[in-house]
Amino acid sequence: MLAGMSALPITVLPSLLSADFTRLGEELKRCQAAGAKRLHVDVMDGHFVPNLTIGPFIVEAMRRATTLPLDVHLMMTDPLRYIEDFRKAGADAITIHVEAIGPRMMTEAIGRVRDTGAEVGLAFNPDTNPELWFKHFANVDLVMFMTVYPGFGGQAFIPQVRQAIRATRAQFPELPIQVDGGINRETVPLVIADGATNLVCGNAFFKDPNPSEFLRWAEGCGAVGASR
Repeated sequence: MLAGMSALPITVLPSLLSADFTRLGEELKRCQAAGAKRLHVDVMDGHFVPNLTIGPFIVEAMRRATTLPLDVHLMMTDPLRYIEDFRKAGADAITIHVEAIGPRMMTEAIGRVRDTGAEVGLAFNPDTNPELWFKHFANVDLVMFMTVYPGFGGQAFIPQVRQAIRATRAQFPELPIQVDGGINRETVPLVIADGATNLVCGNAFFKDPNPSEFLRWAEGCGAVGASR
């Protein structure tokens, strides 16, 4: 097994921000047919990040159109104001940014997400040091490293984040580590070697001529790396 690599299974989460919203129901069925086990939903408020995307109403529509778990990523200045709305809309996992919450409120924030019945995730911008937040990791279901600056799809992967992934995996060998941003055929083997287990893929999945083959390849990279 490569240094830092987790023995946990690899999961590709198609990022619905890259889907064709003019035929969203069909896109959700295409994800399921390709073998996706979870879907990633980016929520942007136009304040925490410059872009503005979807709200609970669209998540509710997604929930009606698929049985796959919805992993909802709140890129919002005040995520706690909306966690119950997104949970009621159908979110199975809710990931909040540590930068939006701050250290004083973090324990309470994790508890409030947990109280909704959703899985709890903590997200980190590329320049945030995760080690400052390690004390909270035992109380969450996943951590997610932004490998681009959040707010827009299609950005280039930031390689400096790899060290944060490695440091987290070394301390938390069983914790699901998610990566989001610039995850494609070039970067998938790198982040898996670092210890990532959950791969959020937007254009790499939806624009691939054979999304199911891409998904099988990416999820198989963990087994290939482990055998080296």
